[in-house]
Amino acid sequence: MATEEDKRRAEALIPKFQFERVLNQDEAGRRITLYGQVDAQPGLLILERAPFPDADEYLSVLPANLRSLTNLGNNDIYFWFLGSGGPILKQNENENDKFADFKMSLIWPCNDKHLKKHGKQGYRFVTETPDIYRDKVRPFMQANRDEGRLNWIFNIIEGRKEVEDVIYRTPLGRDGDEGFLMLPNLHWDRKTIEALHMLGIVERRDIWSLRDLKKKHVPWLRHMKTKLVDATVKTYPQIDTDQLKLFCHYHPTYYHFHIHVVHIMLEATATQSVGKAIGLDSIIEQLDSMAGDEETGMDSISLSFTVGESSDLWKDIFEPLKISGKASQPQ
Repeated sequence: MATEEDKRRAEALIPKFQFERVLNQDEAGRRITLYGQVDAQPGLLILERAPFPDADEYLSVLPANLRSLTNLGNNDIYFWFLGSGGPILKQNENENDKFADFKMSLIWPCNDKHLKKHGKQGYRFVTETPDIYRDKVRPFMQANRDEGRLNWIFNIIEGRKEVEDVIYRTPLGRDGDEGFLMLPNLHWDRKTIEALHMLGIVERRDIWSLRDLKKKHVPWLRHMKTKLVDATVKTYPQIDTDQLKLFCHYHPTYYHFHIHVVHIMLEATATQSVGKAIGLDSIIEQLDSMAGDEETGMDSISLSFTVGESSDLWKDIFEPLKISGKASQPQ
């Protein structure tokens, strides 16, 4: 067991670490390995962000005590910021803090749906058959769209918000049903390349999710994939085309069709896991291999995915189906 003197000696080593170079950094930027010297001996210093303290006395004063705050953008009720809890390092008053250590999102005013989505909850794995989709889920999607939760998406499409962030778009209205645009996901800090996360958003409003995709859409999907990848590597030339992956969520956070474009090294959180993310190439191949005419589509197959126990999707649809014994169980 280490004595108090042993602990003091160990703690004295860190201030003496002389940094020479970065050896490695994880894709999310939360862990970094530094090479350097301590007392003329080579050493590695591995830094990892500790979990946030959950003490009320810390959290109650944190927002008001950030040493710097920069707004990255805002749209409707969503706001994004970079902030610093450490020393501010910038050349002049007009420059943003170069080493902000907090990425923050503010949803204001929030509603009950936000609380359910972002609160801690259990998850279930369910299977949505074509019948369940047609009779239960499609009306559920319609109700969600009717609540006006897509205003922020329409702001982007119509050029009212985030215009300066768009890195590619077909001229609004020119391509009819085939128009789309791409811009950074505002959860990305726009600096950490291995955490790159872009969104491709279609102009048309009749495709709510991948369920609306049909065989006739395959050429459009392939064209869109090519344009999204080309625009990304042109904007960020340090990335190769085979360092990107494209996928769609099912169910998505919002019911307006969009495609995620991420760096292959982006930390594979729950949003990229089995039961949430479906590769764009897989969707295209699924559609291409389906028997039937051009109207045959993704609404004709069963899909399995995870669903949060606090979500309306579980409470309104899949939990009642389970209780009634009518749910299709995953195999």
